[in-house]
Amino acid sequence: MHTKTGTGLFRRFLQIGIYHEFHSKWTKLATRQRELALSVTALNMRSSLKTLLATSTFWTLGRGQSSTAQCSTTISASYAAPSLAEGYVARIVASNLTSPRGIKFDNQGALLVIQEGVGISVHNIVDAGNDCLSVSNSKVIVEDDSLNHGIELSEDGNTLYASNAESLYSWDYSVQNQATTSDSRTLVDGMNGTDHSSRTLLLSRQVPGMMVINRGSFENIDERALNISTGVSQIKAFNLSNITDTPYDYPTEGLRLGWGLRNDVGIAEHPSTGGIWSVENSADQLERSGDDIHEDNPAEKLNFLGYLNGTMTEEQGRNFGYPECFSAWDPEALPDFDGTVGEQFAIGDLSATNNDSLCADRQTPRLSFQAHMAPLDIVFNKAGSAAWISFHGSWNRDSPVGYKLSVVEFADGEPTENSSSTVAAKDIMSNQDLSACPSGCFRPVGLAWDQQGRLFMSSDSTGEIYVITRNDGNATNAVGTNVTIPGSTGSGTQSASPSQSSSAAGFLSEPSILGALFSAFALLL
Repeated sequence: MHTKTGTGLFRRFLQIGIYHEFHSKWTKLATRQRELALSVTALNMRSSLKTLLATSTFWTLGRGQSSTAQCSTTISASYAAPSLAEGYVARIVASNLTSPRGIKFDNQGALLVIQEGVGISVHNIVDAGNDCLSVSNSKVIVEDDSLNHGIELSEDGNTLYASNAESLYSWDYSVQNQATTSDSRTLVDGMNGTDHSSRTLLLSRQVPGMMVINRGSFENIDERALNISTGVSQIKAFNLSNITDTPYDYPTEGLRLGWGLRNDVGIAEHPSTGGIWSVENSADQLERSGDDIHEDNPAEKLNFLGYLNGTMTEEQGRNFGYPECFSAWDPEALPDFDGTVGEQFAIGDLSATNNDSLCADRQTPRLSFQAHMAPLDIVFNKAGSAAWISFHGSWNRDSPVGYKLSVVEFADGEPTENSSSTVAAKDIMSNQDLSACPSGCFRPVGLAWDQQGRLFMSSDSTGEIYVITRNDGNATNAVGTNVTIPGSTGSGTQSASPSQSSSAAGFLSEPSILGALFSAFALLL
């Protein structure tokens, strides 16, 4: 009995020992398998997260956001994702366009686009909410390869306007059929030109029927602009309510808002005051007293041109300087100049008949921007508290500048910064690597608001249309949401590109679900 009991206990202990040994080995094996699985998962996560951070459709750089997971349709860019100011989102809505320039929404929300060398196309937008937008179908409604930039619509939406280098045209437009229903009519003629051929159009909402049109210079330094009767380098307004079968002649007719304006491609009307504002592309390859001064001079300009309602101002109709006088951006780079930012200076060899004292009589800009950034459009938000400006980007500078969308704060119809400020323009959307520009980056041109207050922007170099929204649910053109941008870099920084060192880290610090997710996985990267 004792023998059997001892044998049974031995067998039991043996079984328990084998079990524990097996269990220990199995546990180690299972643990190793889990470790291997986690390693594979970590590698996959690392790869996925790196891909996610790099992809152009998940734009988080500079704390802006755009999540592909929220949208069923996305378009990838062929270049590095843009940097965005905190709180802003950017997404490509349309691509494969031919040099899209001016853009405008019709009264039912379809987007009209001037495609340079093609004509006017219409694009129907599918709205899945906020920035989840895509184009369902498109068609060309005006085939005319001479149309190159300007586009407008009457307030009732029934008349479409567009321009080429020579003339302003109009068509009857059916918003229901998204088609023109008449032949073109010539409303303004005599605007021929060569080098600067964009004829920007602005149809006033404050003074119905008044169409504002710019006409730039024929060349870099154009002596035609010295003669006020030529109509060269001027901005004029024409009353389309009084139109006859004979078109207006640009040089001899119309209300002159300003002359000596080299090439003011962007024009806007302040929604509260009715003041007319323009952004000017200034000259290239300038010299002064034998020195090459072109790198940081002259300044690009924000000009005030007065009102269309008959209110007189000292600025309206004045000579703004070109082609003899220019505004300083970097005064220290100008030999024998003791002025400040924005003040006018003479070029070439200084003499009794060519000097800064003579230029002091020319109208100075309200604000100045970094030389050669090439502003091409300006639009106000609905309250007039911010002016959005597209900077097409430089070609005439050792270190590229521009290639971005910026905003200038306004109050009571005026910029809040003084006229000598170098930091008035705060960057919203910019290219990360300006060394890739102009061929390998987006180049902003036209700007337009849709009915929901979202900002659309064309990029002619990439054939794309962007939508820029906010990630807090507010409209992009809402009051007070688009003028305070912590940590932004204004145009006065003179840096070739926005800082890239903190862009990803900035997003990781965002109090969002995705930010928390990235923070949790940060060690995997």
